[in-house]
Amino acid sequence: MKMSKSKILVVGGTGYIGKRIVKASLAQGHPTYVLMRRELGFEIEKLQMLLSFKKQGAHLIEGSFSDHQSLVDAVKQVDVVICTMSGVQFRSHNILLQLKLVDAIKEAGNIKRFLPSEFGIDPSRMVSDVDYGKETFEDKMIIRKAIEDAKIPYTYISANGLGGYFVGNLSQFGSLVPPKEKVSIYGDGNCKACFMDEDDVATYTIKTIDDPRMLNKTLYLRPDENIVTQNQLVEKWEKVSGVTLRREHISKEDFLASMKLDMDEAIRAALARIYHIFYEGCMMNFEIEEGEEASKLYPEVRYTRMDEYLARYL
Repeated sequence: MKMSKSKILVVGGTGYIGKRIVKASLAQGHPTYVLMRRELGFEIEKLQMLLSFKKQGAHLIEGSFSDHQSLVDAVKQVDVVICTMSGVQFRSHNILLQLKLVDAIKEAGNIKRFLPSEFGIDPSRMVSDVDYGKETFEDKMIIRKAIEDAKIPYTYISANGLGGYFVGNLSQFGSLVPPKEKVSIYGDGNCKACFMDEDDVATYTIKTIDDPRMLNKTLYLRPDENIVTQNQLVEKWEKVSGVTLRREHISKEDFLASMKLDMDEAIRAALARIYHIFYEGCMMNFEIEEGEEASKLYPEVRYTRMDEYLARYL
């Protein structure tokens, strides 16, 4: 007997990852609900996106983070909640948004799986010799503690690096497109990292929803063919583009010196992320022990390789 698919509520469905989660949920046959926040105001592009979701078969549920009961009522209509609010919403008082969602899920009492907004580096594995940028990881751990203290069933998604931020620009700070003449190489350029196509992140995320193997575990997106060094990433671009770039190596000391105290906090945090990845190797400096690797758990998914991802920028 074929089991029915879980009803999924996506919170933050108009965001960078959120819109892909909605698409993947619909594609995999889940009854899909998207929270339409009353605070939307005059954000017409978000409204148009929500209406397009509705046209594709999603259900819109109105709710507000300033109205606890509306969140509880929304949660009660589904089986699974996926929060995809962007990382910037973890700063200052906005961390309260996800804590409010946790409170609503706890009160509703019917949710069989909650996926909080992570989709990056595993915050529980972050050990760094710099303090910059650590607030994001600390905030995510606060959310995790609230989930686990409330005994809410969960799955955490560690997608490592999203291609749009790290691949298309060859991980150059201050740009989202490939450099034309020279490329900055961090250290010796041989620190291993892992990058993913954003649509693949969404596909793997939805795969976990009704999978008992992923209950109260972390899914790591670390497929073998997407584990690359920065040098290898540059070589892939040179191969697909036919362009040879001049390499300029930046030492660890010079990179740290560029992170000035009077720098804008968001910029400093972005530089810190580059440091964590390319100097400390935070994505690949541990073995997966208490979790699962996505491509091994779901071998049927044909994930995008990074040379394919780079070819989009030609």
